Amino acid sequence: MELQGRVALVTGSGVRIGRALALALAGEGAQVVIHYHSSAEPAQDTVDEICALGQHAIRLQADLSHFGEIRGLIDRARTRMGRLDVLVNSAAMFEAAGVAGTSERNWERHFALNLKAPFFLSQAFAAQVAGDERAHIVNIADWRGVRPDPEYMAYSLTKAGLLAMTRALALALAPNIQVNAIAPGAILPPPAEGQQYLEDLAEQRIPLQRPGSPDEVAKALIYLLGSDFVTGETVFVTGAEHLA
Repeated sequence: MELQGRVALVTGSGVRIGRALALALAGEGAQVVIHYHSSAEPAQDTVDEICALGQHAIRLQADLSHFGEIRGLIDRARTRMGRLDVLVNSAAMFEAAGVAGTSERNWERHFALNLKAPFFLSQAFAAQVAGDERAHIVNIADWRGVRPDPEYMAYSLTKAGLLAMTRALALALAPNIQVNAIAPGAILPPPAEGQQYLEDLAEQRIPLQRPGSPDEVAKALIYLLGSDFVTGETVFVTGAEHLA
């Protein structure tokens, strides 16, 4: 897909990896819808940065844990921008809890945002793609989707589900809509940690012996959107951490 003039919706794109993905899309000529839940100021900063690149961007607020706001986000984005060609499901929650510590609330919050929202966003997105149009869905997963982390039980299960959903949607939505996933590894430190956290992690667990960066995830996104013959696949951007 040639991204010049296309319109992309990136969920959770006011901060962190979602922000890097939105900026990368704008850098390739796309117009971008910045979705946010509570990060209004960072979302506006991202919009301003995209506009400074000469591209059009807007921000839209939605709580994706509420079913009614999911379809509404797709409808609002298409109404404001006139079309939608790319959906990047990036918004997610990531909280530690093992078997004993996983509460019903922890479980339901993870599944609502990390799996239910991407599915119904994809459903609504696909419904507005005309039969002869080409479109892309890219799900931001995690290496824990193939190697579950027992300290992040609900989170790991949602990401495993997201990878399965990617394959299922690739079959169901072909040939017009390609559906792929990106599984990042150690890209950004947790909010309470600094860069040293990633450096220590890389030394202990990553075969390439260094952490990644949001730019490397963005490059994977641009590759997938540029391909006309890749669908149902997951690109691991982990430095081989998922194999170690």
